Amino acid sequence: MTNEEPEGEVISRPSIKAPKTREGIESLIRKLVKEHHTPLLLVMKSVLSKQFYAFRKKLPDVEPFYAIKSNPHPQILKHFVSLGCAFDVASAREIEWVLKAGAKPRNIIFANTIKSEQDLRYAADHRINMLTFDNELELYKIAKHCPRAKVILRIKVANIGSVVQLSLKFGADPEQATYLLKKAKTLGLQPEGVSFHVGSQCTNINNYIQALETSAKIFAEAESVGIDLKLLDIGGGFPIKHFDSEDGTVFEKMASTLRKELKRLFKGYAKLRIIAEPGRFFCGPAGILITQVVGKAFRDNKYYYYINDGVYQDFSGVLFDHCKYEFKSLKHGPKLLCTIAGPTCDSLDIISLTEELPELDINNVIYVKNIGAYSCASAVPAFNGFAPAKVLVI
Repeated sequence: MTNEEPEGEVISRPSIKAPKTREGIESLIRKLVKEHHTPLLLVMKSVLSKQFYAFRKKLPDVEPFYAIKSNPHPQILKHFVSLGCAFDVASAREIEWVLKAGAKPRNIIFANTIKSEQDLRYAADHRINMLTFDNELELYKIAKHCPRAKVILRIKVANIGSVVQLSLKFGADPEQATYLLKKAKTLGLQPEGVSFHVGSQCTNINNYIQALETSAKIFAEAESVGIDLKLLDIGGGFPIKHFDSEDGTVFEKMASTLRKELKRLFKGYAKLRIIAEPGRFFCGPAGILITQVVGKAFRDNKYYYYINDGVYQDFSGVLFDHCKYEFKSLKHGPKLLCTIAGPTCDSLDIISLTEELPELDINNVIYVKNIGAYSCASAVPAFNGFAPAKVLVI
């Protein structure tokens, strides 16, 4: 393993409170553009903390394990360590990053159900003892390289209505659950519990209800064959706002239902540990991406604005995360239909064909809020020579 950090230049400065008004945000942006230039991804620690404590308040019986794939930058990881958060990792490299940030091995779950033998050995060497699986062959690998590990069975559940469906690639059929848990025990592993993921940006509470009901049945079946499960992992997928006009209370409403369903379905398990894997919910609202217009053309009866960030950089979520963002400009005035494109020579690098912005000029600033997740995390390091935005943590 190397000590290489996640890609992207990281700048840190003393934490300040995030401005709450558009005027406050735009005043801060003007100052930062002069100081740091663009593209610039601003990450606010105060918002990271706000999201963490909102989750703990609304789901007090659920321990959050931050899914670091959503944004693994070192300052973010260190901040969540300081808050007492645990971590969901998917590779040996991610294990290395969270350990370097100060996380304890007991606060890490290796939640990729398909792991290489090399990564399993790395996990064992660093005392990572909680791993997920969803198939029989994976159990043999874990038993060989991480003997006596605590294993959590990930099951396939409905992802209806979720923006990104995560049961297409992962999850055992619930009908196989008891067999797989028994197999784990036979191989000398500790069958610890059940996990699921309802899909990213899930607003359909029925996905969670059905998944919890299925999990409760598996708990009961396991108990009937002498397997005492101790952990339930309800995954991630908790939604955030991307547009100012969206309902900001969706998570609160879902959390209220989740509390009731967890109590109803698992009231007989007094020592049950319940965990979750929020990623976007923790870091998404904390990010503001600041860009500038570097080119302008008139075609197809509208303006095309070419900015210095695109889908190969911090707008990677347009492709990989099916995400739609709300674009704002520091210049105000009557809005006109326009297209926003990135700086590369690839025609794929079109961020949006149908935006409405005031008529802009070269160097005018365009910014996007709620873009702290799956932006720089999945950006290409230097396609066409264009690097992702600098990351400024405040």
